[in-house]
Amino acid sequence: MATAGDIYTYIDEFAPFCTAMSFDNPGLLVGDKNVQVTTVLLALDITPEVVQEAAEFGAQLIVSHHPVIFHPLKNLDTNSVPYLLASHSIAAICAHTNLDMAPNGVNDCLAGRLRLQNVQPLKENPSSGLAEALFGETDREYSPREFAEFVKKSLGCEGLRYTDGGRYITSAGLCGGGGAEYVYDAALAGCQAFVTGECKHNILVDAENLGITLVAAGHFETEDPVIPVLMQKLAERFPKIGFLRSQTAHGPVHYL
Repeated sequence: MATAGDIYTYIDEFAPFCTAMSFDNPGLLVGDKNVQVTTVLLALDITPEVVQEAAEFGAQLIVSHHPVIFHPLKNLDTNSVPYLLASHSIAAICAHTNLDMAPNGVNDCLAGRLRLQNVQPLKENPSSGLAEALFGETDREYSPREFAEFVKKSLGCEGLRYTDGGRYITSAGLCGGGGAEYVYDAALAGCQAFVTGECKHNILVDAENLGITLVAAGHFETEDPVIPVLMQKLAERFPKIGFLRSQTAHGPVHYL
């Protein structure tokens, strides 16, 4: 029977935990590597609702993208996710920036959803040489509004924000989650658009001035496409384990 350690080792093969950025905290963050696993729940975030869902399914492990422990713990409230995981004897493996940059990881999955072609690295990580952001050619020419509408539909966004770069779009850069700062690299690469999850006001202003249609489509929406891909990959490697995608995991933002 496979263990949490076996699953960790397999993820480490295609998204090495050592390639994570220095600020990050990925890995087996809760539980024992020797725990035997028959059921695994996958979710972008581990929330109390996700823990309860895992417990109801009888899962011994949750695999998530965002680390369940990011900053050092100064207390352990009974309603906190680490406490709830321990209470239910559920382990947690979190693959964050190592999965962002991995082949078939977050950014590759986002590029696939956006139908980008001839995808190339936009900015490489100086330590690992992996791509922190990507760019490629769009499947057709878009106006700024058409491109924003396409992104919204492709990612299933309830709403999004975008700047009008004032140019037709034939190439776009991207970085899932909080990657707005790569818009400057996208401009240097000749892109007319850039897609990420979230963005500060000053970068939106800069994007407009640079003639870039910057689409802030939501942190959850730009990263969640990796979850079904990751689930399929794990299921193929561990066919005797039941892998389930969380139905309670969701983006927390609503639009009026």
